[in-house]
Amino acid sequence: MTVSNETMKRPVLVGLIGADIQMSKSPALHQREGALQGLDYRYELLDLAERGLPPTALPNLLAEEEARGFAGSNITHPCKQTVIEYLTDLSDDARMLGAVNTVVFENGRRTGHNTDWYGFYENFQRGLPDVPRHRAVLLGAGGAGVAVAHAAMKLGIERLSIFDQDVSRAGRLAEDLNSRFSAERAFSITDVGEAMRTADGLIHATPTGMKNHPGLPIEESWLEPRHWVADIVYMPLVTELLALATRFGCRTLPGGGMTVFQAAAAFKLFSGIEPDAERMSTHFTELCNAS
Repeated sequence: MTVSNETMKRPVLVGLIGADIQMSKSPALHQREGALQGLDYRYELLDLAERGLPPTALPNLLAEEEARGFAGSNITHPCKQTVIEYLTDLSDDARMLGAVNTVVFENGRRTGHNTDWYGFYENFQRGLPDVPRHRAVLLGAGGAGVAVAHAAMKLGIERLSIFDQDVSRAGRLAEDLNSRFSAERAFSITDVGEAMRTADGLIHATPTGMKNHPGLPIEESWLEPRHWVADIVYMPLVTELLALATRFGCRTLPGGGMTVFQAAAAFKLFSGIEPDAERMSTHFTELCNAS
């Protein structure tokens, strides 16, 4: 009896837990690469908003994934930090950053990883390779902000001014970064406009600009043509912030690249296979153009 190639494909089932994630490009991005790698790869959304669940339902969703045989799950807003208490182990990056965007289920254990920082790092290196990196302002010190701040230090930002609505959270992040990198390079701020006057660029790491969180995270008057602006929001790919920056003549970095490179790293954790990141990047652009 002949067994078809389709039958031979190794099944890999993964998910994404978060709120308002129905427009996510992750299922298509992962599943296309999985198919091209010879896998029966399925990616499901476990949307808190769609199910009418509060963030406190997170442990139930993790248990559901385990019970259904998921290889792992991506984690997004608002669960990147709260998920940690429900995990068995943390990778070095996740432990260091205190935020998780990828969970691997294996042998009854839940291991948290953070591929966000790598995604932002790679995207910045490719998209803004030659911009000045003396001073930058970071908006957001939550789960994504923590990862992006780490990447900013790795990218050589000499002074990072961090703003968050929760002042104490911004302060903790600055302290952690200075301890981790053994230098006074990160600072908590309360006046973004003032910091922008001497900054080379702006890094945006809050949900503002997403479909369900429209608007601008800054005052228009704070931007100058000399600034570069990097956004982590990728739905829409051109946010109100990036559109404004473009009108001002600023160099900009959309969040799509960060999504692609963090997804490539997560794909490898889920499947054990090294994906083709350039192919995934091309596919991501196709998905965005079609939406």
